[in-house]
Amino acid sequence: MGSNPTFVIVGAGLAGAKAAQTLREEGFAGRVVLLGAEPERPYERPPLSKGLLLGTTPPADVYVHDAGWYAAHDVELRTATRVTAIDRDRRQVVLDGGEQLGYDKLLLTTGSTPRRLDIPGADLDGVRYLRTLADSARIAEALTDSTRLVVIGAGWIGLEIAAAARQRGAAVTVVEIADLPLQRVLGDEVAGVFADLHRGHDVTFRFGVGVRQIRGTGQVSAVLLTDGTELAADTVVVGVGIRPDTQLAEAAGLKVDDGIVADARLRTSDRHIYAAGDVANAHHPLFDRPVRVEHWANALNGGPAAARSMLGQQVEYARLPYFFSDQYDLGMEYSGWVAPHGYDRVVFRGDPTVVDGKAPEFLAFWVKDGRVLAGMNANVWDVTDQIQALVRAGHRGRAVDLDRLADPRVPLGDLLA
Repeated sequence: MGSNPTFVIVGAGLAGAKAAQTLREEGFAGRVVLLGAEPERPYERPPLSKGLLLGTTPPADVYVHDAGWYAAHDVELRTATRVTAIDRDRRQVVLDGGEQLGYDKLLLTTGSTPRRLDIPGADLDGVRYLRTLADSARIAEALTDSTRLVVIGAGWIGLEIAAAARQRGAAVTVVEIADLPLQRVLGDEVAGVFADLHRGHDVTFRFGVGVRQIRGTGQVSAVLLTDGTELAADTVVVGVGIRPDTQLAEAAGLKVDDGIVADARLRTSDRHIYAAGDVANAHHPLFDRPVRVEHWANALNGGPAAARSMLGQQVEYARLPYFFSDQYDLGMEYSGWVAPHGYDRVVFRGDPTVVDGKAPEFLAFWVKDGRVLAGMNANVWDVTDQIQALVRAGHRGRAVDLDRLADPRVPLGDLLA
Protein backbone atom coordinates (compact mmCIF):
# COMPACT_ATOMS: atom_id res chain seq x y z
CA MET A 1 0.00 0.00 0.00
CA GLY A 2 1.04 3.59 -0.59
CA SER A 3 1.75 6.16 2.09
CA ASN A 4 -1.88 7.28 2.11
CA PRO A 5 -3.92 4.15 1.30
CA THR A 6 -7.63 4.17 0.50
CA PHE A 7 -9.97 1.65 2.09
CA VAL A 8 -13.41 1.46 0.46
CA ILE A 9 -16.42 -0.13 2.16
CA VAL A 10 -19.39 -1.04 -0.04
CA GLY A 11 -22.53 -1.31 2.06
CA ALA A 12 -23.42 1.34 4.64
CA GLY A 13 -25.25 -0.82 7.15
CA LEU A 14 -24.18 -1.84 10.64
CA ALA A 15 -21.25 -3.99 9.48
CA GLY A 16 -19.87 -1.28 7.20
CA ALA A 17 -20.31 1.51 9.74
CA LYS A 18 -18.65 -0.51 12.50
CA ALA A 19 -15.79 -1.40 10.17
CA ALA A 20 -15.19 2.28 9.44
CA GLN A 21 -15.32 3.06 13.15
CA THR A 22 -12.82 0.29 13.92
CA LEU A 23 -10.37 1.46 11.25
CA ARG A 24 -10.19 4.85 12.94
CA GLU A 25 -10.04 3.38 16.46
CA GLU A 26 -7.13 1.17 15.38
CA GLY A 27 -5.23 4.19 14.13
CA PHE A 28 -5.69 3.90 10.39
CA ALA A 29 -4.89 7.34 8.98
CA GLY A 30 -5.65 6.70 5.31
CA ARG A 31 -8.76 7.52 3.36
CA VAL A 32 -11.96 5.70 4.37
CA VAL A 33 -14.92 5.79 1.96
CA LEU A 34 -18.24 4.26 3.01
CA LEU A 35 -20.72 3.79 0.16
CA GLY A 36 -24.42 3.10 0.76
CA ALA A 37 -27.22 2.59 -1.75
CA GLU A 38 -29.89 3.80 0.69
CA PRO A 39 -30.48 7.52 1.29
CA GLU A 40 -30.13 7.06 5.06
CA ARG A 41 -26.92 7.04 7.04
CA PRO A 42 -26.12 3.63 8.59
CA TYR A 43 -28.78 2.24 10.93
CA GLU A 44 -29.54 -0.97 12.80
CA ARG A 45 -32.22 -3.28 11.42
CA PRO A 46 -33.69 -5.14 14.46
CA PRO A 47 -35.99 -2.22 15.42
CA LEU A 48 -37.59 -2.37 11.96
CA SER A 49 -39.63 -5.43 12.93
CA LYS A 50 -39.81 -4.64 16.64
CA GLY A 51 -39.78 -1.22 18.29
CA LEU A 52 -40.43 0.89 15.20
CA LEU A 53 -43.56 -1.11 14.34
CA LEU A 54 -44.78 -0.86 17.93
CA GLY A 55 -43.90 2.80 18.27
CA THR A 56 -41.71 2.09 21.31
CA THR A 57 -38.40 2.96 19.59
CA PRO A 58 -37.92 6.57 18.48
CA PRO A 59 -36.73 6.65 14.85
CA ALA A 60 -33.67 8.67 15.86
CA ASP A 61 -32.46 5.79 18.04
CA VAL A 62 -31.86 3.36 15.17
CA TYR A 63 -28.78 5.06 13.72
CA VAL A 64 -25.33 3.58 14.33
CA HIS A 65 -23.68 7.00 14.76
CA ASP A 66 -24.98 10.52 15.10
CA ALA A 67 -25.09 12.57 11.92
CA GLY A 68 -21.85 14.41 12.62
CA TRP A 69 -19.73 11.38 13.49
CA TYR A 70 -18.58 10.60 9.94
CA ALA A 71 -17.21 14.04 9.18
CA ALA A 72 -15.67 14.28 12.64
CA HIS A 73 -13.76 11.05 12.02
CA ASP A 74 -12.87 11.82 8.43
CA VAL A 75 -15.03 9.02 7.04
CA GLU A 76 -16.43 9.87 3.60
CA LEU A 77 -20.00 8.65 3.85
CA ARG A 78 -21.74 8.69 0.49
CA THR A 79 -25.39 7.69 0.72
CA ALA A 80 -27.77 7.05 -2.20
CA THR A 81 -24.70 5.84 -4.07
CA ARG A 82 -24.83 2.51 -5.85
CA VAL A 83 -21.71 0.60 -6.88
CA THR A 84 -22.23 -0.99 -10.29
CA ALA A 85 -18.95 -2.88 -10.77
CA ILE A 86 -15.64 -3.87 -9.24
CA ASP A 87 -12.57 -3.72 -11.47
CA ARG A 88 -10.19 -6.04 -9.65
CA ASP A 89 -7.29 -5.54 -12.08
CA ARG A 90 -7.27 -1.77 -11.58
CA ARG A 91 -8.50 -2.02 -8.00
CA GLN A 92 -11.41 0.33 -8.60
CA VAL A 93 -15.12 0.37 -7.89
CA VAL A 94 -17.41 1.94 -10.48
CA LEU A 95 -20.29 4.07 -9.18
CA ASP A 96 -23.68 4.46 -10.81
CA GLY A 97 -22.78 7.84 -12.27
CA GLY A 98 -19.71 6.36 -13.94
CA GLU A 99 -17.20 7.64 -11.36
CA GLN A 100 -14.27 5.31 -10.69
CA LEU A 101 -12.93 5.11 -7.17
CA GLY A 102 -9.60 3.41 -6.48
CA TYR A 103 -8.94 1.25 -3.43
CA ASP A 104 -6.03 -0.44 -1.72
CA LYS A 105 -8.36 -2.66 0.29
CA LEU A 106 -12.06 -3.21 -0.34
CA LEU A 107 -14.65 -4.49 2.14
CA LEU A 108 -17.98 -5.82 0.88
CA THR A 109 -20.80 -5.52 3.42
CA THR A 110 -23.60 -5.52 0.84
CA GLY A 111 -25.97 -7.47 3.07
CA SER A 112 -28.98 -9.26 1.66
CA THR A 113 -32.29 -8.67 -0.06
CA PRO A 114 -35.71 -10.19 0.63
CA ARG A 115 -36.78 -13.08 -1.54
CA ARG A 116 -39.62 -11.91 -3.77
CA LEU A 117 -42.82 -13.73 -4.54
CA ASP A 118 -43.23 -14.72 -8.18
CA ILE A 119 -47.00 -15.19 -8.32
CA PRO A 120 -49.89 -13.26 -9.88
CA GLY A 121 -50.74 -10.14 -7.90
CA ALA A 122 -47.39 -9.88 -6.12
CA ASP A 123 -47.02 -6.31 -7.41
CA LEU A 124 -50.35 -5.04 -6.04
CA ASP A 125 -50.38 -2.04 -3.73
CA GLY A 126 -50.42 -3.24 -0.13
CA VAL A 127 -47.94 -6.09 -0.67
CA ARG A 128 -44.98 -5.27 1.53
CA TYR A 129 -41.46 -6.54 2.21
CA LEU A 130 -39.32 -5.50 5.18
CA ARG A 131 -35.70 -4.54 4.74
CA THR A 132 -35.38 -0.75 5.03
CA LEU A 133 -36.52 2.09 7.26
CA ALA A 134 -38.96 3.13 4.56
CA ASP A 135 -40.38 -0.42 4.43
CA SER A 136 -40.89 -0.40 8.20
CA ALA A 137 -42.64 2.96 8.12
CA ARG A 138 -45.04 1.77 5.39
CA ILE A 139 -45.91 -1.40 7.34
CA ALA A 140 -46.35 0.53 10.60
CA GLU A 141 -48.74 2.92 8.88
CA ALA A 142 -50.89 -0.04 7.81
CA LEU A 143 -51.16 -1.63 11.26
CA THR A 144 -54.43 -0.46 12.78
CA ASP A 145 -57.23 -2.17 14.67
CA SER A 146 -59.20 -2.48 11.42
CA THR A 147 -56.39 -4.04 9.37
CA ARG A 148 -56.68 -7.58 8.04
CA LEU A 149 -53.04 -8.62 7.71
CA VAL A 150 -51.77 -11.74 6.01
CA VAL A 151 -48.14 -12.60 6.71
CA ILE A 152 -46.55 -14.99 4.24
CA GLY A 153 -43.75 -16.88 5.96
CA ALA A 154 -43.39 -17.84 9.63
CA GLY A 155 -39.72 -17.06 10.13
CA TRP A 156 -38.32 -14.51 12.58
CA ILE A 157 -39.37 -11.48 10.54
CA GLY A 158 -42.84 -12.85 9.89
CA LEU A 159 -43.47 -13.69 13.54
CA GLU A 160 -42.12 -10.39 14.84
CA ILE A 161 -44.35 -8.49 12.43
CA ALA A 162 -47.30 -10.67 13.44
CA ALA A 163 -46.66 -9.92 17.11
CA ALA A 164 -46.39 -6.18 16.52
CA ALA A 165 -49.53 -6.21 14.38
CA ARG A 166 -51.56 -8.02 17.03
CA GLN A 167 -50.35 -5.57 19.68
CA ARG A 168 -51.56 -2.78 17.37
CA GLY A 169 -54.96 -4.48 17.07
CA ALA A 170 -54.75 -5.91 13.55
CA ALA A 171 -56.31 -9.26 12.67
CA VAL A 172 -53.42 -11.53 11.64
CA THR A 173 -53.18 -14.73 9.61
CA VAL A 174 -49.78 -16.32 9.03
CA VAL A 175 -49.33 -18.64 6.04
CA GLU A 176 -46.41 -21.10 6.18
CA ILE A 177 -45.55 -24.00 3.88
CA ALA A 178 -43.93 -25.93 6.77
CA ASP A 179 -45.83 -27.59 9.61
CA LEU A 180 -44.71 -25.12 12.29
CA PRO A 181 -43.16 -21.63 12.54
CA LEU A 182 -39.37 -21.53 12.63
CA GLN A 183 -39.36 -25.29 12.12
CA ARG A 184 -36.15 -25.42 10.10
CA VAL A 185 -34.28 -23.24 12.59
CA LEU A 186 -35.58 -24.55 15.91
CA GLY A 187 -37.02 -27.99 15.23
CA ASP A 188 -40.46 -29.19 16.27
CA GLU A 189 -39.98 -29.02 20.02
CA VAL A 190 -39.25 -25.29 20.34
CA ALA A 191 -41.14 -24.26 17.20
CA GLY A 192 -44.27 -25.52 18.93
CA VAL A 193 -43.73 -23.03 21.75
CA PHE A 194 -43.84 -20.12 19.29
CA ALA A 195 -46.93 -21.52 17.59
CA ASP A 196 -48.70 -21.73 20.96
CA LEU A 197 -47.54 -18.24 21.94
CA HIS A 198 -49.02 -16.66 18.82
CA ARG A 199 -52.21 -18.68 19.01
CA GLY A 200 -52.53 -17.41 22.58
CA HIS A 201 -52.62 -13.91 21.07
CA ASP A 202 -55.26 -14.84 18.47
CA VAL A 203 -52.99 -15.23 15.49
CA THR A 204 -54.41 -17.68 12.94
CA PHE A 205 -51.91 -20.05 11.31
CA ARG A 206 -52.34 -21.82 7.98
CA PHE A 207 -49.61 -24.45 7.90
CA GLY A 208 -48.65 -26.83 5.11
CA VAL A 209 -50.00 -24.58 2.40
CA GLY A 210 -48.57 -22.10 -0.08
CA VAL A 211 -49.84 -18.98 -1.83
CA ARG A 212 -51.17 -19.26 -5.39
CA GLN A 213 -52.24 -15.68 -6.05
CA ILE A 214 -52.73 -12.28 -4.46
CA ARG A 215 -55.99 -10.74 -5.58
CA GLY A 216 -57.19 -7.18 -5.89
CA THR A 217 -57.81 -4.36 -8.32
CA GLY A 218 -54.82 -2.10 -7.80
CA GLN A 219 -54.98 -2.66 -4.05
CA VAL A 220 -54.68 -6.10 -2.44
CA SER A 221 -58.00 -7.51 -1.22
CA ALA A 222 -57.37 -11.24 -0.77
CA VAL A 223 -54.78 -14.02 -0.76
CA LEU A 224 -55.59 -17.28 -2.55
CA LEU A 225 -53.89 -20.32 -1.03
CA THR A 226 -52.86 -23.48 -2.86
CA ASP A 227 -55.65 -25.44 -1.15
CA GLY A 228 -58.24 -23.08 -2.66
CA THR A 229 -58.87 -21.06 0.51
CA GLU A 230 -59.21 -17.31 0.06
CA LEU A 231 -58.10 -15.02 2.90
CA ALA A 232 -59.40 -11.45 3.01
CA ALA A 233 -56.51 -8.99 3.33
CA ASP A 234 -55.89 -5.24 3.35
CA THR A 235 -52.13 -5.67 3.71
CA VAL A 236 -49.80 -8.56 2.92
CA VAL A 237 -46.29 -8.77 4.33
CA VAL A 238 -43.96 -11.24 2.66
CA GLY A 239 -41.25 -12.77 4.83
CA VAL A 240 -40.04 -15.84 2.95
CA GLY A 241 -36.34 -15.39 3.61
CA ILE A 242 -33.50 -13.35 2.24
CA ARG A 243 -30.71 -13.96 -0.22
CA PRO A 244 -27.18 -12.59 0.09
CA ASP A 245 -26.52 -9.66 -2.20
CA THR A 246 -23.64 -11.19 -4.15
CA GLN A 247 -24.29 -9.60 -7.53
CA LEU A 248 -21.23 -7.35 -7.45
CA ALA A 249 -18.97 -10.12 -6.21
CA GLU A 250 -20.17 -12.60 -8.82
CA ALA A 251 -19.72 -10.13 -11.67
CA ALA A 252 -16.19 -9.43 -10.42
CA GLY A 253 -15.34 -13.14 -10.44
CA LEU A 254 -15.02 -13.60 -6.69
CA LYS A 255 -15.78 -17.06 -5.32
CA VAL A 256 -19.46 -17.17 -4.37
CA ASP A 257 -21.40 -20.02 -2.77
CA ASP A 258 -24.45 -19.03 -0.70
CA GLY A 259 -22.71 -15.73 -0.08
CA ILE A 260 -19.22 -14.42 -0.73
CA VAL A 261 -16.82 -17.16 0.29
CA ALA A 262 -14.29 -15.94 2.87
CA ASP A 263 -11.75 -17.50 5.19
CA ALA A 264 -11.63 -17.13 8.96
CA ARG A 265 -9.92 -13.75 8.51
CA LEU A 266 -12.82 -12.63 6.31
CA ARG A 267 -10.61 -12.51 3.21
CA THR A 268 -12.27 -13.39 -0.10
CA SER A 269 -10.67 -15.17 -3.05
CA ASP A 270 -9.03 -11.81 -3.91
CA ARG A 271 -6.37 -10.87 -1.36
CA HIS A 272 -7.35 -7.19 -1.57
CA ILE A 273 -11.07 -7.79 -0.92
CA TYR A 274 -12.82 -8.75 2.32
CA ALA A 275 -16.44 -9.55 3.20
CA ALA A 276 -18.51 -9.31 6.40
CA GLY A 277 -22.10 -9.43 7.62
CA ASP A 278 -25.05 -11.16 5.93
CA VAL A 279 -23.24 -11.51 2.64
CA ALA A 280 -20.17 -13.39 3.95
CA ASN A 281 -20.07 -17.18 3.95
CA ALA A 282 -16.98 -17.38 6.12
CA HIS A 283 -15.06 -20.38 7.41
CA HIS A 284 -15.81 -20.85 11.11
CA PRO A 285 -12.86 -22.35 13.00
CA LEU A 286 -15.01 -24.02 15.67
CA PHE A 287 -17.37 -25.71 13.22
CA ASP A 288 -14.60 -26.26 10.62
CA ARG A 289 -16.96 -25.29 7.82
CA PRO A 290 -18.26 -22.13 6.15
CA VAL A 291 -21.21 -20.52 7.92
CA ARG A 292 -23.32 -17.58 6.77
CA VAL A 293 -25.14 -15.77 9.58
CA GLU A 294 -28.00 -13.36 8.85
CA HIS A 295 -28.30 -11.70 12.23
CA TRP A 296 -27.47 -8.39 13.91
CA ALA A 297 -24.61 -9.64 16.09
CA ASN A 298 -22.73 -10.92 13.06
CA ALA A 299 -22.80 -7.46 11.48
CA LEU A 300 -21.91 -5.82 14.81
CA ASN A 301 -18.85 -8.00 15.32
CA GLY A 302 -17.96 -9.05 11.79
CA GLY A 303 -17.42 -5.52 10.50
CA PRO A 304 -14.78 -4.73 13.13
CA ALA A 305 -13.09 -8.11 12.62
CA ALA A 306 -12.83 -7.46 8.88
CA ALA A 307 -11.41 -3.98 9.53
CA ARG A 308 -8.67 -5.40 11.75
CA SER A 309 -7.92 -8.06 9.16
CA MET A 310 -7.62 -5.35 6.48
CA LEU A 311 -5.03 -3.68 8.70
CA GLY A 312 -2.96 -6.87 8.71
CA GLN A 313 -3.84 -8.01 12.22
CA GLN A 314 -3.98 -11.76 12.82
CA VAL A 315 -7.74 -11.98 13.14
CA GLU A 316 -9.68 -15.23 13.47
CA TYR A 317 -13.41 -14.55 13.39
CA ALA A 318 -14.78 -17.31 15.60
CA ARG A 319 -17.75 -15.75 17.38
CA LEU A 320 -20.68 -18.04 17.91
CA PRO A 321 -23.77 -17.25 15.86
CA TYR A 322 -26.13 -15.32 18.15
CA PHE A 323 -29.54 -13.79 17.64
CA PHE A 324 -32.42 -12.48 19.69
CA SER A 325 -36.12 -11.89 19.27
CA ASP A 326 -38.91 -10.11 21.13
CA GLN A 327 -42.49 -11.25 20.58
CA TYR A 328 -45.26 -10.15 22.97
CA ASP A 329 -43.93 -10.87 26.47
CA LEU A 330 -41.30 -13.35 25.24
CA GLY A 331 -37.71 -12.24 24.91
CA MET A 332 -35.18 -14.80 23.80
CA GLU A 333 -31.53 -15.22 22.87
CA TYR A 334 -30.06 -18.09 20.86
CA SER A 335 -26.41 -19.06 20.66
CA GLY A 336 -24.78 -21.76 18.58
CA TRP A 337 -25.27 -23.55 15.32
CA VAL A 338 -27.07 -26.77 14.42
CA ALA A 339 -27.70 -28.06 10.93
CA PRO A 340 -31.35 -28.96 10.24
CA HIS A 341 -31.98 -32.38 11.84
CA GLY A 342 -28.45 -32.22 13.24
CA TYR A 343 -29.46 -32.93 16.85
CA ASP A 344 -30.97 -35.96 18.55
CA ARG A 345 -32.91 -34.31 21.35
CA VAL A 346 -33.86 -30.99 22.94
CA VAL A 347 -33.27 -30.69 26.67
CA PHE A 348 -35.48 -28.18 28.49
CA ARG A 349 -34.60 -26.52 31.76
CA GLY A 350 -37.90 -25.13 33.00
CA ASP A 351 -41.39 -25.62 31.62
CA PRO A 352 -41.85 -24.27 28.05
CA THR A 353 -45.65 -24.46 28.16
CA VAL A 354 -47.55 -21.34 27.11
CA VAL A 355 -50.45 -20.80 29.55
CA ASP A 356 -53.28 -18.40 28.66
CA GLY A 357 -51.04 -16.66 26.14
CA LYS A 358 -48.39 -15.89 28.76
CA ALA A 359 -44.82 -16.61 27.66
CA PRO A 360 -42.94 -19.17 29.77
CA GLU A 361 -39.46 -18.95 31.28
CA PHE A 362 -37.12 -21.72 30.17
CA LEU A 363 -33.83 -22.72 28.63
CA ALA A 364 -33.59 -25.09 25.68
CA PHE A 365 -30.51 -26.99 24.54
CA TRP A 366 -30.08 -28.76 21.20
CA VAL A 367 -28.00 -31.83 21.93
CA LYS A 368 -26.31 -34.59 19.92
CA ASP A 369 -24.58 -37.51 21.64
CA GLY A 370 -24.69 -35.55 24.89
CA ARG A 371 -22.96 -32.52 23.36
CA VAL A 372 -24.68 -29.13 23.51
CA LEU A 373 -24.62 -27.64 19.99
CA ALA A 374 -26.93 -24.64 20.60
CA GLY A 375 -28.85 -23.10 23.45
CA MET A 376 -31.71 -20.65 23.87
CA ASN A 377 -32.81 -18.65 26.89
CA ALA A 378 -36.43 -17.47 26.93
CA ASN A 379 -37.30 -14.86 29.57
CA VAL A 380 -34.25 -16.02 31.55
CA TRP A 381 -31.42 -13.51 31.52
CA ASP A 382 -27.69 -13.19 32.15
CA VAL A 383 -26.95 -16.77 31.08
CA THR A 384 -25.60 -16.20 27.56
CA ASP A 385 -21.94 -16.56 28.58
CA GLN A 386 -22.63 -19.88 30.32
CA ILE A 387 -24.69 -21.16 27.39
CA GLN A 388 -21.97 -20.19 24.94
CA ALA A 389 -19.36 -21.98 27.04
CA LEU A 390 -21.46 -25.15 26.87
CA VAL A 391 -21.90 -24.74 23.12
CA ARG A 392 -18.18 -24.25 22.50
CA ALA A 393 -17.38 -27.29 24.61
CA GLY A 394 -20.03 -29.31 22.78
CA HIS A 395 -18.67 -28.46 19.34
CA ARG A 396 -15.21 -29.45 20.56
CA GLY A 397 -16.55 -32.87 21.45
CA ARG A 398 -17.30 -32.59 25.17
CA ALA A 399 -20.52 -34.17 26.44
CA VAL A 400 -22.40 -33.17 29.60
CA ASP A 401 -24.74 -35.00 31.98
CA LEU A 402 -28.17 -34.34 30.44
CA ASP A 403 -30.06 -34.89 33.70
CA ARG A 404 -27.97 -32.18 35.34
CA LEU A 405 -28.37 -29.99 32.25
CA ALA A 406 -32.16 -30.14 32.76
CA ASP A 407 -31.99 -29.51 36.52
CA PRO A 408 -32.47 -25.79 37.41
CA ARG A 409 -30.75 -26.43 40.74
CA VAL A 410 -27.44 -27.17 39.01
CA PRO A 411 -25.61 -23.97 38.00
CA LEU A 412 -24.80 -24.01 34.29
CA GLY A 413 -21.16 -23.28 35.05
CA ASP A 414 -20.89 -26.48 37.10
CA LEU A 415 -21.70 -28.67 34.08
CA LEU A 416 -18.19 -28.19 32.69
CA ALA A 417 -16.41 -28.37 36.06
